Amino acid sequence: MQSVCVFCGSSSGTDPAYVDAATALGQLLAAQGLTLVYGGACVGLMGAVADAVLAAGGKAIGVLPDFLRRKELAHPRLTELHVVSSMHERKARMAELSDGFIAMPGGMGTLDEFCEIITWAQLGLHEKPCGLLNVQEYYTPLLQFVDRMADEGFLKEKQKGLVLSSDTPEGLLAAMRAFEPIRVQKWVDSRDKA
Repeated sequence: MQSVCVFCGSSSGTDPAYVDAATALGQLLAAQGLTLVYGGACVGLMGAVADAVLAAGGKAIGVLPDFLRRKELAHPRLTELHVVSSMHERKARMAELSDGFIAMPGGMGTLDEFCEIITWAQLGLHEKPCGLLNVQEYYTPLLQFVDRMADEGFLKEKQKGLVLSSDTPEGLLAAMRAFEPIRVQKWVDSRDKA
């Protein structure tokens, strides 16, 4: 694993623990020689994780749609900034540039990004590790929902392992490094229970 994509909020959230976790994750990525790939903004948790990577001497690659760059949200000191034409292109480019994916706390955009990359893993389009940094148990309801998906037959039991999680950056990166791809038949019907 050489690069990690971090999906996270363009807001800092209400709890200072979120910014602290973004800073700790950025420092750890740099210390482990991992390049940060992220949404390219200088605000919120996005800015905090990039600032921490860069302050620790690491590399940070941003991918930002042009309409957001025009609003002056682009981080001014990135190692690289890829300006793309749409949100769809942004997600595809981040996926191409990354060997693993982490979702920190964020809003609908963060959830969209993480759900799409997990869906691609479920469909066998990639075999890269995907994890939730569960700061302050932010993602506990989502993890419970993943369990329910399997309980209700909408997700194979084995595929729950596609969603890694930890409440610390160290624990999550360790789980991602240890990840073994999960391969199951993709299609489920009434005769093929999870």
